[in-house]
Amino acid sequence: MLKTLLVTILIVAAAMALLCVKVILRRNGHFQSQHIHDSKAMKERGIHCVMDQDREMRQHRPAVKEKYK
Repeated sequence: MLKTLLVTILIVAAAMALLCVKVILRRNGHFQSQHIHDSKAMKERGIHCVMDQDREMRQHRPAVKEKYK
């Protein structure tokens, strides 16, 4: 049981170290954003975040309640 726990802790520590290599070794290292609106390729294709798309649609077309006032 103890051996399994130690091996598990070692594997998790190794995984964390490998994930942080870029952050640790670079002067101003940081993880890149995984959001759609921060991706250059997505911007080139015209793909936006769902929240941004919803906001754009609400500006161009009023909601049902506002339409029937």
